[in-house]
Amino acid sequence: MTTPDPEPRRSPGLEPGGGVPPGETPPAEGGISGISHPEPPELRKGWGAMPLVLIMVVVALIAIGLIAMVVALIA
Repeated sequence: MTTPDPEPRRSPGLEPGGGVPPGETPPAEGGISGISHPEPPELRKGWGAMPLVLIMVVVALIAIGLIAMVVALIA
C-alpha cells in the first residue's frame, strides 16, 4: 500500500509552483573522493613450490620410517 502525496500547500520548503529553493535538499554526491586508508596488499592464491616440497619430504620420511619398522618386526 502506498502513502498518498502530501498536500502541496502544507509541505515545508516548497516555493510557489512546487519548486525547491537552493540549499533545501542535500547534494547528490559527497565532495570527498578516494579511500580513507590504504588497502592491504592482496594475498597470494595457491601454494608455492617450497611448502609443497617440504610436505612431500616429511611424508617420504614418515613412510620410510614406517617401512623400516615393518621390516624390523618381520626380520
